[in-house]
Amino acid sequence: MKQRVIDLLKKEVKLNEEEISRLISVPPTIEMGDFSFPCFSLAKIEKKSPILIAETIAEKLRKDLTKNSEISNIDAKAGYVNFFLNKNMLATSVIDKILKEKEKYGKSKEGLRMMVEFASPNTNKPLHLGHLRNLSIGESVSRIIDFSGDKIIKSSINNDRGVHICKSMVAYDEFGKNKQPDKKSDHFVGDFYVMFAKKAKEDPSYEEKALEYLKKWEEGDKKIISLWKKMNKWALDGFKETYKLFGISFDKEYYESEIYKEGKEIVQQGLDKGIFSRREDGAVFINLEKENLGEKVLLRPDGTSIYITQDLYLAVLKDKEYKLDGSIYVVGNEQEYHFKVLFSILKKLGYNFANKLTHLSYGMVELPEGKMKSREGTVVDADDLIANVQNLSKEEIEKRYKDLSKKEIEERSLKISLAAIKYTLLKTDIKNNMMFNPKESISFEGNTGPYLLYSYARANSIVKKVEKKAKESKIIDLKEQEIKLIKELENFPQIVKKAYNDLAPNLIANYAFDLSQSFNEFYHACPVLGNKEEAFRLKLVEAFKIVLKSSLNLLGIQEIDEM
Repeated sequence: MKQRVIDLLKKEVKLNEEEISRLISVPPTIEMGDFSFPCFSLAKIEKKSPILIAETIAEKLRKDLTKNSEISNIDAKAGYVNFFLNKNMLATSVIDKILKEKEKYGKSKEGLRMMVEFASPNTNKPLHLGHLRNLSIGESVSRIIDFSGDKIIKSSINNDRGVHICKSMVAYDEFGKNKQPDKKSDHFVGDFYVMFAKKAKEDPSYEEKALEYLKKWEEGDKKIISLWKKMNKWALDGFKETYKLFGISFDKEYYESEIYKEGKEIVQQGLDKGIFSRREDGAVFINLEKENLGEKVLLRPDGTSIYITQDLYLAVLKDKEYKLDGSIYVVGNEQEYHFKVLFSILKKLGYNFANKLTHLSYGMVELPEGKMKSREGTVVDADDLIANVQNLSKEEIEKRYKDLSKKEIEERSLKISLAAIKYTLLKTDIKNNMMFNPKESISFEGNTGPYLLYSYARANSIVKKVEKKAKESKIIDLKEQEIKLIKELENFPQIVKKAYNDLAPNLIANYAFDLSQSFNEFYHACPVLGNKEEAFRLKLVEAFKIVLKSSLNLLGIQEIDEM
């Protein structure tokens, strides 16, 4: 409907579609109209009063209105052109469109080939709360891109080599005594990473041992390689369990251990071309002072590689394998410098695809107790957090429902806890740091995942109660709450488009909450069953169910039919 307003205004104002769209707003009350267009910027151009301009535009546009127009009236007030929609026509067109298109409502066809890289863990410790935000963002962005018609490839790079990996290996070698995991295997590996940090504080020579292990690893030392394979498998097996629990899968997984050598070859090519330089101590670096990025080391003095070395080749490999139209890296904001350097180097090396790379930077997650630190063992492991939130969910379910079986409680509590976690991690603008409070996230009221699930279940229960739907669905007199809900439903495609353009899952999350609020206001004010408008209102409830389910799906949240 906003597009209809834009099309009308294009006939009368000398602004392009994007400029008109940016100026249009929704008035604070229905009495003031459904859309408003301010004429103050036009006053500077036309050298006339905005009040006079608004009145002139409104008068001209009113002449084009017909009885069957989607716009019922246009007036001018205080320098604004106000548009009033034909509410009955709006209701019919929106609801019929949703019920016809169902889960395809709001979908579009962009036709690009996009890769989203996320998760990308180090194989020296289990996934933690920060990873859960990464997973939630990566999965949601992937679903939004897919819903918008692009071909999506979800990938992850497993950082399974390097000095940080060797730290866990050193600790296990000295203190593990060939012990097998007596807990979830990635947690077992993580214990040795924490142990190394404690020992290194007491004895700095442990840091040298880790570097020595890395050098031996790159030289192919059989004992070191055997230890690495064993501990690496433990970590990766643990990750797979967590991914499955959280509903995450990848189309392609890369491993740093398999590609770091090719990265070193690219560095050598850069040296040959004079793009990189070698210091007196043997380290290879690039001077990016013109880009305000300083100097960046690419190979250590002993010839071992660092993160950016393998990232150079990985970017080349992705383009070679998939011929991508765009590649998105979902990585925390502490790595913004890293990606600025990476993209600059790729451009200097002459790779055209470098202009198609995007770092989707996101803020850190803190707990009420403060920041988390892996080395000190103060990180909240992902599995432990999910279990904790699920236990809180079980307590809430058992208070509300006395007759559920243990199996039903287990299944429902897991879905609710995952919804609570994902929604909380996505509703905040991803660029911002955020605090995660488990108890607040699990509330069945307020701006939470369980509230969205409860709203869906409430709509589902209404539809289930109807034994035989009425054939007629004539609209008699739309109430304010019905109009508000219909407008929210009509806005879904625009929200998805903006979320796609901005790579912003929080727009979908906030929309889902607003939509649920509008539905619950409608539910309390407008009885659905047993009145003369039952048929129409049932269709409205069904349309709400479809759109909320799509919204939840875009957030990676599974709906629940009963709560």
